[in-house]
Amino acid sequence: MIPMKRYALPLLLLPISALATEPAVTYRCDDGSLDVLFSTAADGRNQAMLTLGETTLTLPQVPAASGALYRANDNRLHTKGDEALFEDAKGKVRHCKQGDTPPATAAATKPLVSSFIDISGNVSYLQRIALPPDAVLIVRIQDVSRADAPARILAEQRIELAGRQVPISFQTTVDRDLIGKRARITAAARIERGGKLLFISDKSYPVLSAGQAVPVEMTLKQVTSAKPR
Repeated sequence: MIPMKRYALPLLLLPISALATEPAVTYRCDDGSLDVLFSTAADGRNQAMLTLGETTLTLPQVPAASGALYRANDNRLHTKGDEALFEDAKGKVRHCKQGDTPPATAAATKPLVSSFIDISGNVSYLQRIALPPDAVLIVRIQDVSRADAPARILAEQRIELAGRQVPISFQTTVDRDLIGKRARITAAARIERGGKLLFISDKSYPVLSAGQAVPVEMTLKQVTSAKPR
């Protein structure tokens, strides 16, 4: 009897990573769906590949205070549990959640608490002068509870004004886990042009009341040496 030869299956020649591919995770967002494929890059770094409509982005993972944060340039994906927050390069923020939206009856009996807090408001000043078209508005949400230490910046939004004039609206998002029991969360803003300061907030603007966000109306003070035109 002639012994039979044993042949290794071709599948065994594939790298282990090819066998461990995870399926894409689908999130339901404010304006549609977001498919995310979490994987490991060739350099061993975790990454997220996003598909939104006809756009595909690959975002490497970066350090985060909680959850997982993936970022490339101004595109940012923050995931925590079954929630996700995606901010694109144009500053648009999408709130997303795995699976379908809970029925209205379930939401009414047990309100859902998001892992993120949206903070919005307007920035203005009293002088009757126009801002240069290349001015930039910078809004920071910060914790000022420590009197003997600099404010801790929780979120920052940069808005290229491109000719926009006051009042200027803004919206940014803060990770709820960054807010401690004794935190004092305030908003601060400044308007710059080419790195030169034009206007700045000179007072404290609280953004939370009983743990909930409240609209912020900031009036900036003109820097004496600045002369917008």
